[in-house]
Amino acid sequence: MPELPSRRAALRGLGAAGLLAALAGCGVPAAYVPEDRRRAPDLSDRDRALAFSNWPLYIDTDDEDEESRPTLEAFTRKTGIQVRYTEEINDNDEFFGKVSPALMNHQATGHDLVVVSDWMAARFVHLGWAQKMDRSAQSNVARHLDPQLRSPAFDEGRLHTVPWQSGITGIAYNRRALGREIKSVKDLWHPDLAGKVTLFSGLDESFSLLMQGNGTDVTRWTASDFHRMCDQVEDMVRRKHIRRFTGNDYTSDLGKGDVLACQAYSGDAIQLRADNPDIEFVVPEEGGELWAESLLVPNLARHKANAEALVDHYYDPAVAAELAAAVNYVCPVPAAREVLAASPDRETARLAENPLIFPDDAMRRRLAVARDISSAERPALAKRWNAIVGL
Repeated sequence: MPELPSRRAALRGLGAAGLLAALAGCGVPAAYVPEDRRRAPDLSDRDRALAFSNWPLYIDTDDEDEESRPTLEAFTRKTGIQVRYTEEINDNDEFFGKVSPALMNHQATGHDLVVVSDWMAARFVHLGWAQKMDRSAQSNVARHLDPQLRSPAFDEGRLHTVPWQSGITGIAYNRRALGREIKSVKDLWHPDLAGKVTLFSGLDESFSLLMQGNGTDVTRWTASDFHRMCDQVEDMVRRKHIRRFTGNDYTSDLGKGDVLACQAYSGDAIQLRADNPDIEFVVPEEGGELWAESLLVPNLARHKANAEALVDHYYDPAVAAELAAAVNYVCPVPAAREVLAASPDRETARLAENPLIFPDDAMRRRLAVARDISSAERPALAKRWNAIVGL
């Protein structure tokens, strides 16, 4: 399996937040688009096509032909809809900067369907830049979407977004080199890990797990919870306990033994453990963050119905199972577990028992979907965090 570049580990600056703040400060009310002004004439019936933009290496491919994407090709055979699939999203803020001028000025972006992290999807939803999907045409989504992901605070009822894949933020560590278990976020601060710990540099990637370590309910955290966490991290930086803040290169640090423990994503942990069985991934006793990266239809998309049909295709448990087997993130379609379990291929069938792809009830009780950072909060919180990280 190729190593997947993390969708959530790119560095975050004040770029998108600064843009929104500037709009508000300049008194530009036109940034928000009401629901009744988001649609364009839908060409889906006469133009059997759609433009779908995703992150690199985030879909199944044929082992013998990396340009072949079996689940997309199956959709085209079934519906006759041709999909122009591009791997153009490498960073949430970068993509936001690319499409925001058009959306701000009530113009089409050329995208019918995109995948962004949920904290970025929250911006699209709050700005009125994502269209409400027609769930009456999405029976698979209605039936099979993971209940724990059905109603995030930023999009109650998942009216405008649908998870593409999900994942868990927890702790990865080298059990053999450390010589003990890690069970808690507080274990990261043990003296024997001085200089051997990394944290994520991105604000949205870091804050939830670290606040959970303080017993904070991250579904309704406050600014005081955030600053208490920052005080702790700042102290650890001062003591040189934290080796550095990372993007997705944490996997290299852990693999080489430069660090012994770090914040990590469940999808990466599966690959790390395949390469080195001494690597463990743990959801701390205080809990871990369950996150998602979601599909949305931007305003004025010209093939909305075709995009909705593709979304529903990926919520067919058989299709979801094929995708989960390829990318190894948390599958947002729990019914796909039974499909994988019935596979005649032993290695594929074992994926059904992996709690990092299909969390069991015990793990789910320790997972929470953090409330997003509002546009009003973001400038001040990002300024504090970036000063600690050194951005």
